[in-house]
Formats: sequence, structure tokens, C-alpha cells
Amino acid sequence: MPNPIPRPRKVIPIAVAPAEGDAGSALYAAHRKIYPRTVQGLFARWRWAMVFLTQLVFYGMPWLEWGQRQSVLFDLAARRFYIFGLVLYPQDLIYLTGLLVVSALSLFLFTAVAGRLWCGYACPQTVYTEIFMWVEQKIEGNRVARMRLDGEAFSAKKLVKKWFKHMVWLGIALWTGFTFVGYFSPIRELGMEFLQTGMSSWEVFWVVFYGLATYGNAGFMREQVCKYMCPYARFQGAMFDRDTLIVSYDTARGEPRGVHAKGSDARAQGLGDCIDCGLCVQVCPTGIDIRDGLQYECIGCGLCIDACDTVMDRMATPRGLVRYATQNSMAARWTPAQVMRRVLRPRVLLYTGVLALLCVGLLASLVVRTPLKVDVVRDRASLARIAEGGQVENVYRLQIMNATEQLQRYRIEASGLPGLSVFPLEPVEVEAAQSRWVAVRLQLPYGSASAGSHAVDIDVYSTTGNARVSEKAAFLVPR
Repeated sequence: MPNPIPRPRKVIPIAVAPAEGDAGSALYAAHRKIYPRTVQGLFARWRWAMVFLTQLVFYGMPWLEWGQRQSVLFDLAARRFYIFGLVLYPQDLIYLTGLLVVSALSLFLFTAVAGRLWCGYACPQTVYTEIFMWVEQKIEGNRVARMRLDGEAFSAKKLVKKWFKHMVWLGIALWTGFTFVGYFSPIRELGMEFLQTGMSSWEVFWVVFYGLATYGNAGFMREQVCKYMCPYARFQGAMFDRDTLIVSYDTARGEPRGVHAKGSDARAQGLGDCIDCGLCVQVCPTGIDIRDGLQYECIGCGLCIDACDTVMDRMATPRGLVRYATQNSMAARWTPAQVMRRVLRPRVLLYTGVLALLCVGLLASLVVRTPLKVDVVRDRASLARIAEGGQVENVYRLQIMNATEQLQRYRIEASGLPGLSVFPLEPVEVEAAQSRWVAVRLQLPYGSASAGSHAVDIDVYSTTGNARVSEKAAFLVPR
């Protein structure tokens, strides 16, 4: 069985050898373009289902309306984030922290259970590479046709196909960039600005930048991002163990490899079930041979399983020569029921329990969250003074943030010292999802409190709801 730490795959010679005497040829291997073969099967269908689901969410979410606004909008200029019925402010950064922690724990959990599920099915690099390769296949043909086209001399036919492919790629990439910017600028207004050539320079920059990044990563770099740029490929070995479900080749059943007739007894011929057709390598998006064991380039997409199962069906041989399995199950020849029982091990249960607690805590915090925020700032120009009528007066500035989608009226009160009064007396109006600075004066009869600093509470509450916030402040009494 392979070592649980992913090991590099064996070097595949490139088609074109470097020139003799090239000093750089000993330092690196030239890139060998991969032409993945199309395959049908369970895991291929799952991959396309995730493509449709993720892109439906990504492209469709900015166009949904919630009330009179965009359902999801991160308004950086106004420093407000709208997520359906929630209105979040920079002071709500704790929720972003919680979301990042939940995402990290989810990654740990999925990796401990079944390896690189995120990479194989939902990673944007995987999703857009799949979309771009589908476009390439529809325009240039299947794997053999694409290889033949790239090997042909320059011609008008080749120019038209390549030009058309890149135009479609650029269209998808720029629409992706436009949608991305639509999460930060209202997408309907952004669309009108585009039609009227009135987009701001920063909006144009980010549309082009994100679009070209998608075009380059999905159209040209493809598997190189997964193999050389993505850090997850490098540290995944620390998150695997011998009970992690990974794409595995059954060496005991498949070796020695060799061609044999359909329905014949391969064992009687001294051969295994693997006929060495190479389809598992041809369908792999990263170009590895799964029969060499676990490798860090493997993204766990399962396409080699679909390819191998197709061959096993044609050879009238049981499926599962390449399958999702654990290293312990392959060594001990466990049944599927034994494998699943071992998958639910203490490590996985611990991750699941902590993740569930965090999700419940985060949701409960959002449900009971008070849709009102108040910041108290002392007026530094006048810390304390004697006002008319012999009153000691302190002036404060309150920032009242209305985190609801309706106009609210707030009343301000103060407590902590006897005889303390607040001005203004009338309620303060704050528009929906807006903030307002209000000057507040606290007055105290002279002589009713000793000289020095006294703690007081400033209470702000909604007259039309149950939102209430109390903030501490210091009331200064001069000598």
C-alpha cells in the first residue's frame, strides 16, 4: 500500500527534448500539455451537477431582489453588507471570523473523511476549467481531434477554431468579472453604466482583472494551478490518515497488467484485471496515473473511476478496480460496511461536533442579534461646563446605527446619577440601514455629586421595536 503522505508521480518524458547543451534543461522539465478525454459516469455527473449548482448561485445571486434592494451586496463605500435580511456593519466583523473558522473546520472534516472533495467538485479553479474544457471540446473536437489540430501546421481552419474558442473564453471570463464586481456595486446599475460607457475606472479595472485571471487560470494554467500554486496540494498529507477515503487502485486485483480477451480467465493467464488501456490516465485532469498510488496532484475527482468502470463493464469484470477506498481497507480487504464504520472514527466525530456547535452558535447569535448599534464619543471641545440654571453639563456625540430595513425612532435616556437629565427629549429618527450622529447633552444639578468622574449609562431604545442598547460613559463634575 502507498504511504499516507502523498508522493510525487513518476516523471513522464516530454514529447520534445531540449536542445543539446541547453544549460536550463537540467533544472526543470518543460510543460507537457494535457488533453483530458471525455468520460461518462457517476462522478462525471456529480462534477457537472456541482458546476451547475455553483454557477447558478454565483451568477444568479446578484440579480435576486430582497425588498427594494439587491439580496446580496457588499457596499464597501457605505460600509454596509447586505445578506438577504441581514444588514451588517464593520463592527460585525466577528461574524466574518466565525464564517472563516466554520469554513476551515469544514475543509478539515471533508478532507479527513474523503480527501480533496473540495478540489474535485467545488473549487472555482476546477469548475471554470471544466467549463472552459467543455467549450474547447465543442469547438475543436474530442481528445484526438484536439491533439491533431495542435500538431497541424498553421491554416485558416485552425485560425478560425482557435480564434472562436478564445473569444468564447473571453466572453465567459469577462461576464464572470462583471458578476464579481456586481457583488460590490449594485449589478443593475452597473449594467446600465456599462451600456452607457459610464463605469468608474475602478469598476473597469476589477472586471478586467478578475476576467483575465479567470481566462488565464482556466484556459491556460489549468492543472498547473492545482499542482504548483495551490498550497492545499502540499499540506493535504497532514490531513489524511489510513482511514481517509481516497481514489485508490486495487493493486492485488489489477496486477500484473496485460491484455486479455473479454470473459477469459485472466488469473489462469497469470494476469490481473487491469488491461493497461491507459484510459484512467487519459481522463485525468492533472495527467497522473492513479495506478502509481496516492499523489499530491490527485484532486479526487473520480473520473478515473468512471473510466475504469466502463472498461470493466466491457470486459465483463466486476467494477471497483479503481474506487474510493481507504488504505486500511485495501490492505485488509474490508467490506463497504466495515469501511464506513471506520470512516466514522473519533477524529471525524470530533470535527463534526465542533463544527455543529460553531454553526449553531453562529446562527443563534445572528437570530438574537440586536439591530441597533451605538457608539459614544465625548465632545473634546467641552468636557464639562456650568450651563444656565446652575446645571453641570457634559456633551457627547452618539453614532446611532439602524441595522433594520425600516425607518426607526430612538429615544435616549441616561442613568447612574440622581437628577440626571438628557437633551434632546424628543425621539431621534434614523433612516433604514443608515447611521446618524446625534449631539447629546447630559445635565446634573450643581452640587448633587462630588467633583471628579462618575460612571453613567446612556440607553438608546427603539420606540417601535424591542431593540435596546446601553453604553457606558463618564460624567465629569468640575471642582
